[in-house]
Amino acid sequence: MSSTPPLSARGLAHVAVFAALIVALGLPGTINVGSSGVPITLQTLGVMLAGALLGPRKGVLSVLTVIALGLVLPVLAGGRTTFTSLAGPTAGFLIGWIPAVAVIGWLTVRLLPRYRIAPGIVINIFGGIIVLYAFGLAGMMMRADLTLWQAVTANTTYLPGDLIKAVITALVASQVHRAYPALSRDSATAFGKAKVH
Repeated sequence: MSSTPPLSARGLAHVAVFAALIVALGLPGTINVGSSGVPITLQTLGVMLAGALLGPRKGVLSVLTVIALGLVLPVLAGGRTTFTSLAGPTAGFLIGWIPAVAVIGWLTVRLLPRYRIAPGIVINIFGGIIVLYAFGLAGMMMRADLTLWQAVTANTTYLPGDLIKAVITALVASQVHRAYPALSRDSATAFGKAKVH
């Protein structure tokens, strides 16, 4: 049975940099739309980028680092902590960062070594919207006592922005994977894609 090798110093640096990026994307704050209680933030862009650039392992570790920091510091958009986020209607969206980044990372690795924008956009939409919203809507139904339809309609205003984030992520990932193939090699070899070159 094969075991996953420990992260190198470079891999740990990637995790730290992307955790910092996700935190930094929360600094502009939040935009509240409607009465859902779920704000618009840029931090989901950081989650998508972490998956698309780092792969599933380092991407998940980046997100977990942010969530762990949020236990003691207000690193989430709007000056929120992990506890305040989990206590409100955003709970499912925060938890959903983990499967979202994992799915984006896992599927992106399958595109490498040649990252293509159109499939990349589809991957980002699937992981960063469909998977994330599945967890987010479930959280809203439990925390805000909404029906599924109410939760869905409360979040339709967020879709255009999230689609833009998916496109931006694919455009950035295309350039980064072309300019820095070592990053994709790190991600892919950790998951058995030895053909990356």
